[in-house]
Amino acid sequence: MTTRPSDSTSALPGRPPIVDLATWQAARDELLVREKAHTREGDAIAAARRRLPMVEFDGTVKVIGPQGPVPFLELFQGRNELLVYKHMWHDGAPHQGQCEGCTTMAWNLKDALYLNARGVSFAIVTTGPWDEVAPFVEFMGYTHPWYSVRDVAEPIGGGMAAIACYLREGDRTFLTYSTGGRGNEPANGTFALLDMTPYGRGETWEDKPEGWPEGSHACWYWRTDADGNATWGPTSRPVPQWTRPGATPVETLGRHGDCH
Repeated sequence: MTTRPSDSTSALPGRPPIVDLATWQAARDELLVREKAHTREGDAIAAARRRLPMVEFDGTVKVIGPQGPVPFLELFQGRNELLVYKHMWHDGAPHQGQCEGCTTMAWNLKDALYLNARGVSFAIVTTGPWDEVAPFVEFMGYTHPWYSVRDVAEPIGGGMAAIACYLREGDRTFLTYSTGGRGNEPANGTFALLDMTPYGRGETWEDKPEGWPEGSHACWYWRTDADGNATWGPTSRPVPQWTRPGATPVETLGRHGDCH
């Protein structure tokens, strides 16, 4: 393998410095020490998460699914553990106007086979009315179960754009954990992979070396136009929607306020 040492003639603007393999390996090994510490701290946090107390709630509360009203207990599908993603909803908006952030989460959780193999069920709940939710789920091609929790209080309904974990003991149900914001990121491996690349997520908040591309506002690439250009304009859609049959540019997102 041919390598070149870093010098004024081989350095590329807006790029990492060019070094020989041994120098690169030394820098990589130094960073690995920090990465391992980060992993161990994550393990310790997970251990603390397993020791959190839990809150009992009424699992017979009805939610709306494809078969009509069903008790929340049914979401466990006979298993003792349940992981739920709470999908935001914009009432009355067409498919292209629904939450792009939640779309990234739901799309990256294409199915729950490995969760199920571990004895954990998975479902998505949203505050949208079922007559709007059902055609959206069909359009997106989602195979995981969806339910409307409209007018249902916490810990089943309430705040959306969150992950929640539940435990069942017979007919008794308990909330064990919930998180939102960047706490949702484990559901979307794209973020972790982008963090490994030289330019990261391409967002303005990231700490970058001088000369790196400035980037744009957070999550700017969640929507594109028909040509794949990142945009939050009225002709955009959440990225996965362009793979759906019949998806075309539109004139409005059909929802109130800014699209981001």
